[in-house]
Amino acid sequence: MDRFRPLALLTAATLTLSGLTALSSAARAADADLAGNGGFEAGLDGWTCTAGTTVNSPVRSGSSALQATPAGGDNARCAQTVTVRPDSQYTLSGHVRGAYVYLGASGTGTTDVSTWTQSAPTWQQLTTTFRTGPSTTRVTLYTHGWYGTGAYYADDISLVGPGVDAGQPPAAPTGLRTGTVTSSSVALSWSSVPGATSYAIHRDGTKVQTVTGTSATVGGLSPSTAYAFQVSAVNEAGESAKSATVTATTTAQPGGGDTDLPSHALVGYLHAGFANGSGYTRLADVPDSWDVIDLAFGEPTSVTSGDIRFDRCPVTECPNVESDADFKAAIKAKQAAGKKVLISIGGQNGQVQLTTAAARDTFVTSVSKIIDEYGLDGLDIDFEGHSLSLNADDTDFKNPKTPVIVNLISALKTLKARYGDDFVLTMAPETFFVQLGHQYYGTGPWGGQDPRAGAYLPVIHALRDDLTLLHVQDYNSGPIMGLDNQYHSMGGADFHIAMTDMLLTGFPVAGNANNVFPPLRPDQVAIGMPASTNAGNGHVPPAEVTKTLDCLTKKTNCGSYATHGTWPALRGLMTWSINWDRYGGWEFQRTFDGYFG
Repeated sequence: MDRFRPLALLTAATLTLSGLTALSSAARAADADLAGNGGFEAGLDGWTCTAGTTVNSPVRSGSSALQATPAGGDNARCAQTVTVRPDSQYTLSGHVRGAYVYLGASGTGTTDVSTWTQSAPTWQQLTTTFRTGPSTTRVTLYTHGWYGTGAYYADDISLVGPGVDAGQPPAAPTGLRTGTVTSSSVALSWSSVPGATSYAIHRDGTKVQTVTGTSATVGGLSPSTAYAFQVSAVNEAGESAKSATVTATTTAQPGGGDTDLPSHALVGYLHAGFANGSGYTRLADVPDSWDVIDLAFGEPTSVTSGDIRFDRCPVTECPNVESDADFKAAIKAKQAAGKKVLISIGGQNGQVQLTTAAARDTFVTSVSKIIDEYGLDGLDIDFEGHSLSLNADDTDFKNPKTPVIVNLISALKTLKARYGDDFVLTMAPETFFVQLGHQYYGTGPWGGQDPRAGAYLPVIHALRDDLTLLHVQDYNSGPIMGLDNQYHSMGGADFHIAMTDMLLTGFPVAGNANNVFPPLRPDQVAIGMPASTNAGNGHVPPAEVTKTLDCLTKKTNCGSYATHGTWPALRGLMTWSINWDRYGGWEFQRTFDGYFG
């Protein structure tokens, strides 16, 4: 996973402000200043900033102002969304200092506006106006700088125009009913409520989940246990009364243990140890839609030490980082809501080579320490780069010889045995290490091939009975030959369909029909996709995600690639990353929720 992928070229960045403050003297009596905390007197409360903080000097008024510093691919934007009245006139104003400072509004429903100054050595007022569209109720205000030009400052930001009556909470939902019930989950659905913007699901009187649609699956339940469910409707005015109660009893636990994942799961990586252009996201602020949260990353003290450390993002890099106590509390809260929180080892910068038995044992000890300290549910292996490669004499994925492969398998089996059947084990290899093995494996019969080709296959195969999820990174990938003997490239549904079909069908390794990598169960497979164009090469729009899922789970809406089966039990989707998805307005999450409910 690429933690430092630069942002796309500068667009109209999105920022938002909400709340109600003093009336502008120049405004009509019905107008109000809708910008909340526009003077930053409450710190960054209500703002979303990629690289911002508050300072006591320089300030234009009061005791605080915003300071934001663009760096690299980050233009240091800060944002918050306001509720506005349709077909109404608004004036956006703010005072700024610095070089290349922008102030604007997007999502107006008419013509988005912005204003900027190339240089403001002292406080300079920026002002622009816009009219909302006939159905516009939310507008995004933004301020940002320009890449690499130094810090800018902002203070006394206001949005003056007609205020909005909060109205009344919606009516209580009706028609609550249960659907599929498993040993660890219950599917629910209900009738739509006019005016509701989301719905809160209550299990035995406790709110456990919030969704935007009219169906959901509540996971993390115990086998053979009766549960009572209610749903309430939510809008900006508040929450409705709860619906009538429905009850459901989960089925008995199947053999072999159960990690309590819902039948369809959303997996995402959370930048817990660093910040980049997507900004830092607190664990507690991750929406309930995310079923598996991989903390990125645990990294070794050196490539061959096996000594893995997990360092949380320092406040100098992530000004809004939570305390260790709050972070651990957030982990417990996610787990209480049925979510799984894992430590992900590796990533782009975390090369791990367990070349010796000593490194293997250190790996087990150090990873166990991280899991125990934070009370985590398991481990994700995201080995990239040169972490895994095959020795020249290692030609059989079923009987590996290479020390870094053998020691990793041994370490993971030890961890699984130590923590038991509920231990969640996932892997996130790149296509080079998995599907490329269909065509090339290691150095090849005559030598000269890249020894990393297919190098994950022996690890996956040896641990297939212990593996909870495999979510290959279907991004940052070159063309890969599918089972149709055609090359498939990123950028559309066909690539995801072909790559996933290989995992669910099985495939000959290095073209040898007598040496087949067996298929994985569909409940073990999630499809890895980048959350946005900023997150990685190979992003596809929501329509292509839907096409991929339709083809694999229903065998409808398929393209040129013919699958070898239909897998309605496909586990779900993985993305790099939760932070980038938040940056992109939760497009990936909303696509998953819209498809699976």
